[in-house]
Amino acid sequence: MTNNSTAEQARFELAPGAGIPMIGLGTWPLAGEAAADAVARGLTNGYRHVDTAEKYGNEDAVGEGIRRSGIDRSELWITSKLSVAGHSRTAVRTAYGQALERLGLEYLDLFLIHWPNPKLDRYVETCAGLQDLVDEGLLRTWGVSNFKPAHLDRVAAEGLKPAVNQVQVDPHHLQRGQLDHHAALGIATAAYSPLGRAGAFLDHPAVTGPAAAYGKTPAQVVLRWHLDSGRIAVPKSASDARQLENLDVFDFALTGGERAAIDALDTGTGPRLDADDYGH
Repeated sequence: MTNNSTAEQARFELAPGAGIPMIGLGTWPLAGEAAADAVARGLTNGYRHVDTAEKYGNEDAVGEGIRRSGIDRSELWITSKLSVAGHSRTAVRTAYGQALERLGLEYLDLFLIHWPNPKLDRYVETCAGLQDLVDEGLLRTWGVSNFKPAHLDRVAAEGLKPAVNQVQVDPHHLQRGQLDHHAALGIATAAYSPLGRAGAFLDHPAVTGPAAAYGKTPAQVVLRWHLDSGRIAVPKSASDARQLENLDVFDFALTGGERAAIDALDTGTGPRLDADDYGH
């Protein structure tokens, strides 16, 4: 069973002609055959956006899954992320080439700095190196992940603008200040762990009420909440049923009141990991 039509119904334009599908297939912590199989089935099920990273140790398996799917590369959006060894204006070029080699691809649609690693203090020049790759036509778009407002401001001060910041967002971790900063800088938000980790919010009436009203699951309502809030969402799933469920969110929309009720579940707590201290 394929779900191609729904997968194509929502894209966010990160740059002219570069529309990222708003629901992506997360791949952490899958590895080896499990990752290759999940990606191949995910693409067959209708995903057109796959998210991986050097740190995940599965870029080779993701590439294998892409090849197994038989889907033309031009139809896909592939995101990966570089780790600390790629932090410098020159090292990022090497990191990009290595990522392409592992994936077996000629280009990426989006390449992110996985963590800012501020103690190393090379993330600004790394952003410049990513922009070099885009300017040379080697990479479609670049962005960052886990960057705090202060990190983003330093990048912006150098005239550099990431297309996206991928951060942890779910109904219990809304990170309002972070999202407001993205909006002020014109940076798109991609939510990782968009459904939390078996989040208790899935049982809250603010979620179960709309689920019953629209004939959807609580997880589908939360994914729709992300989309209606203008965010890209990257849930991980290895099962066909869940993959198809995650894509089946384009035939309804939440009201403003329903979105606000889910927003109100925010606990005010930050992400699980502090980007000033954690990195790789």
